[in-house]
Amino acid sequence: MHLTRIPSDTVFQALADETRLRIIHLLVETGEESCLCELVDSLLEPSYKLSRHLKILRQAGLLTSQKEGRWVYHRMLEEPSYITRLYDVVRALPDADGVYAADLTRFHERLCLRDGGRCLVGIQREEFRAEAVD
Repeated sequence: MHLTRIPSDTVFQALADETRLRIIHLLVETGEESCLCELVDSLLEPSYKLSRHLKILRQAGLLTSQKEGRWVYHRMLEEPSYITRLYDVVRALPDADGVYAADLTRFHERLCLRDGGRCLVGIQREEFRAEAVD
């Protein structure tokens, strides 16, 4: 995928959704990559919903994904240069209702379950385990 060919309206449409903005904000703030199950536990959203949003973010040229065994890790792209400027704007967004801070706290707690920097445990939130599809 050539990132420079993605229309700018596609990028902004991808960021116009609250859940997608929360995903990007979390990855921008931490600089980490994340598997779906870590996002499920951090954002408290079901995997089917987050999978759809991750696909839109990839198609908009904001994320890339890499499969490792049964896990797929999602990370921010850093090229072209306008992307990093866009991430600076996302990082500066106000968190009036504390959603970003709560997501970040849960994400840091969830990262403690990694072994060797990789997720090995799957979805931990009881309400989402039955539907786990990573």
